[in-house]
Amino acid sequence: MAADPTRPAHRAAAASRASGSSFYAAMRILPRLQREAMFEIYSFCRAVDDIADSDDPRPVRYAQLARWRLDVEHLYSEAPPAPLGRLAEATRSYELAREDFLSVIDGMEMDVEAEIRAPTFTSLDLYCDRVASAVGRLSVRVFGMERAPGRQLAHHLGRALQFTNILRDLDEDAAVGRLYLPHEALQQARIVTTEPAAVLAHPALGEACAFLVARAQTHFVEADAVMGRARRATVRTPRVMAEVYRAMLDAMVARGWRAPRRRVRIGRPHLLWILLRHAIV
Repeated sequence: MAADPTRPAHRAAAASRASGSSFYAAMRILPRLQREAMFEIYSFCRAVDDIADSDDPRPVRYAQLARWRLDVEHLYSEAPPAPLGRLAEATRSYELAREDFLSVIDGMEMDVEAEIRAPTFTSLDLYCDRVASAVGRLSVRVFGMERAPGRQLAHHLGRALQFTNILRDLDEDAAVGRLYLPHEALQQARIVTTEPAAVLAHPALGEACAFLVARAQTHFVEADAVMGRARRATVRTPRVMAEVYRAMLDAMVARGWRAPRRRVRIGRPHLLWILLRHAIV
């Protein structure tokens, strides 16, 4: 059975994992109803991500994600099951789209299908749209953005954040046999292997990472432009996320890519400074 976002134990675990994170801090500046809706979305995403990353056999994980597909359909029924009540309420209140929930599950199935290793950039972009920009499309509805600029922001900021995550998690992903750096990045750096450990030890790794850094930076610029045209109250939380992740990306570039790579984190004082800048409308 799929993990349930409103089951007390699961929600408590999700809250524990979120607390202290930049995502949690960014949600805290939202009004209560929006904050609660965002936590429901976060809990859903954590549940399906945990399935994709679990050690269960692939058929078991496929079955668990299939159960989640049924649960998503139940969100739109006249009388959703009680365990889905809070997520269903958020779905109704903010008119969250069924296809965006399903896209997130599609992205998780890409991780279940096979250990991703040096996908084409087209495939990676699709993956990022599903696991990140689809979450953004759900989120901008809660933030109150208009449809067209909201979708633009989800497209650009989702990819900027996910590309940054990929670069941050190179070693963690390699430890489980995954390599999200795209084929074109390796080709540009003249790296012929797709074995994660070998790629991370290659002297040209920095050149391969630069391929993704450049694209993340472009998406951050585009996201900033969208947010600059939006009502400030609707983009406070995404601005926090953009600033935190952009600082993280800059720190990784400054650190370099040679092993051993110190994991980059944004310090609490820096995070508080970013929050204070956007907490007041």
